[in-house]
Amino acid sequence: MDTVTHLKTEREDLFAQFKQDCNVQKLARQLCDITDTRLIQAWDKHNIGISASLLAVGGFGRKELFPYSDIDILVLLDDTLPEEEKASLLKKIERFITECWDLGLEIGSSVRSVHECLHEADLDITVRTAMLESRLIHGNKKLYREFQNQFNASIDAKSFFQAKLLELRQRHHKFNDTPYALEPNCKESPGGLRDLQVILWMTKAAKLGDSFAALHKKGLLTKRESLEINRNLRFLQTLRTHLHLVAKRRQDVLVFDLQTQLAESFGLSNLPGKRASEQIMKRYYWAAKAVSQLNEILLQNIEALLFPRESSTTRVLNDHFVERQGLLELVDPQLFEKDPLQILQAFLIFTKNPSITGLSTDVLRGLYNARHLMDAKWRNHPANKSCFMEIIAQPQGITQVFRLMNETSVLGRYLPAFRRIVGQMQHDLFHVYTVDQHILMVLRNVRRFWIVEHTHEFPFCSQLAANYDKPWLLILAALFHDIAKGRGGDHSELGKKDAKAFAKQHGLSKEDTETLVWLVAEHLTMSQVAQKQDISDPEVIKSFAKRVKNERRLTALYLLTVADIRGTSPKVWNAWKGKLLEDLYRMTLRVLGGAKPDLNSELDRNQQEARQLLRLYGLVPDAHLELWKQLDIPFFLRHEASDIAWLTKHLYHRVSTPDPVVKARLSPAGEGLQVAVYVKDQPDLFARICSYFEQRGFSILDAKIHTTHHGYGLDTFEIAGTNLLRDGGHYRDIIQLVEHELAQTLMNPSPLPTPNKGRLSRQSRSFPIQPRVSLRPDEKGQYYVLTITANDRTGLLFNIAKILAEQDISLHTARINTLGERVEDVFLLAGKNLSQDAKIQIALETKILEMLSE
Repeated sequence: MDTVTHLKTEREDLFAQFKQDCNVQKLARQLCDITDTRLIQAWDKHNIGISASLLAVGGFGRKELFPYSDIDILVLLDDTLPEEEKASLLKKIERFITECWDLGLEIGSSVRSVHECLHEADLDITVRTAMLESRLIHGNKKLYREFQNQFNASIDAKSFFQAKLLELRQRHHKFNDTPYALEPNCKESPGGLRDLQVILWMTKAAKLGDSFAALHKKGLLTKRESLEINRNLRFLQTLRTHLHLVAKRRQDVLVFDLQTQLAESFGLSNLPGKRASEQIMKRYYWAAKAVSQLNEILLQNIEALLFPRESSTTRVLNDHFVERQGLLELVDPQLFEKDPLQILQAFLIFTKNPSITGLSTDVLRGLYNARHLMDAKWRNHPANKSCFMEIIAQPQGITQVFRLMNETSVLGRYLPAFRRIVGQMQHDLFHVYTVDQHILMVLRNVRRFWIVEHTHEFPFCSQLAANYDKPWLLILAALFHDIAKGRGGDHSELGKKDAKAFAKQHGLSKEDTETLVWLVAEHLTMSQVAQKQDISDPEVIKSFAKRVKNERRLTALYLLTVADIRGTSPKVWNAWKGKLLEDLYRMTLRVLGGAKPDLNSELDRNQQEARQLLRLYGLVPDAHLELWKQLDIPFFLRHEASDIAWLTKHLYHRVSTPDPVVKARLSPAGEGLQVAVYVKDQPDLFARICSYFEQRGFSILDAKIHTTHHGYGLDTFEIAGTNLLRDGGHYRDIIQLVEHELAQTLMNPSPLPTPNKGRLSRQSRSFPIQPRVSLRPDEKGQYYVLTITANDRTGLLFNIAKILAEQDISLHTARINTLGERVEDVFLLAGKNLSQDAKIQIALETKILEMLSE
């Protein structure tokens, strides 16, 4: 058996043994041992001897190798080596490194003298950290001791601590300061292995110890905390090891497509209402949460030792709490165990004192040690209920205090329903956070509407919020809107019951209770109406207004809806959705204010405003007449006055043009482009336009399809995905390109290309959505509503459009709704064959389903 095969067999045997005993520390040591052996053999084979030192650095240096981790080595040279001897030695080392790769060892290597090591360590904190964990594998022991002595003498524990703390904060920010992403990095994310390693690097540099047992002896950790941190360390190490073995490569991100296999490697299986992947991820989130909490305690303790504070920095807040250097501290470390009612008081004081930025070690430990006292009796105490209501009514600090309450498990213990969704995954592929983190993100978004510094983000929301007298009601609505996720059944209805129980327990008035419960029950309604229904239809607005009942509820629901959509994922919110919601709000407000939906008044208003804009364009008063004679009432109701004026400006003198007219501009909604197409109607027009947009990499956000009285298609599209702009192009160039290319495409029609079936994303393959197709007549029986729910993929809209063209079905309007990896598209269809033959309806649904299932 050759050496490479033998090494591979040895490793496979160790992996098999690990799968039996799950002893991660033993596996890490054994992997290091067999790697050391191979390195020593290669070193000796090339006769390097004691001319240099072979060091393991980084994770390999601390004897913590994971199955597919990097093997980092440092070859240390003597500074006093003569040049001729050094040149000969470097050739040997080069052959040694090549030999290592030939043996199957994927090493990361550096060759430096002692002086070069110290110089590089001064320049780069990463290099300094790797060298901090060096150990001698083979070679010159004296040289290694000399390097160690000089390196240790050169380390400034204070500057090292500050540099690593800054590095930690930057890394956390890269992961949005949360361990609760749906695909976290078990090594680098907040609460991951790297956080624990940072602590030990800091304490080793400060000569406080290089293990958590040593930190316990030094008094930096209690015995209980030491046990807890070691337990979570072992879990994270075991998790990472299994992840490497499942992926058969270095893999630290808990991606969707590996989570099920990972769970099975832990012996977990699907349970009723709980997937195996959800179980392992919940364990991970709880471990990451504990690590984050314990890490904060250790960071404060280390900082206190390295940077002693003067007692004069203390500010007395009351008999139980003081502020020291921006942290809330306890006068008596046993306060919470002696008087559990002070737990919520701590968070109330936090919100009332803006100068306080965090909780001290004493407070964090006190909360941790008093967990068993936060029981039903504690929850139901009138003083706690009063304190909780006072917290949510504070004008500042709400977002941070709720995050702290969640991180310290206080929120989940006060609201048991919330505890159930801590670490609860969401498999809808457009939320990027666990349920608890999504709720806190929505809560944050709601609060920002009232904060002056954030009014530029959503000015209209901030304007409405300024006139809403009970912001705490929206805080509660945010807290409860998804609190029943994962229980099975309709989470809005279940959450409604939780909200009602909370309102009763906390003495809310009848009116406030009804508003809160209604908001939780209806929190999805406004987005569904705006994104899936034709809001230019007065009947849709009338029906929505009837459901809302009054302006106060409408405003609250609008603010909650905007905050909710923004809190799902950066990909889900866009300016077009914002415009749809604002339009729905304004139109509904008019109805609630007593303005009955009136086709004539809407028509007159739009036309009058459009004529005023046309005069600003310099058009003669009757320039619009010929074009407008070809347009019906729905056109004027479905388009805003500014759009009507823009279209008229470009088409009034080309009403019967034989050539296609394509015009584009920056979207008035604020993102992407608005594109108008005017051309003699043809059966496959929509499919042809979709084909062009697909080829150019544009996504269609919205489509309004219209046929004039004299047989021209007048279609407008909202599109996004301007890749050319990101590649350095100017938006004017993109507009000209779209106008020219699309017009040429329509002028010289060729057979429609075969639709690209498109590839599902990695997430979609892991959590496939059962495609659903629904075709039903609308309430008036004038059109058919085609609703499609499926995984998103490239070319999907073109595939649908081509099927409609093949079936000779006309498209009246399209509402394109992409939610992360899922689409929920609604099409309004016209076609005599649809109403005349039910078989055609079934055939259409079947054909689309077949396409979606391919």
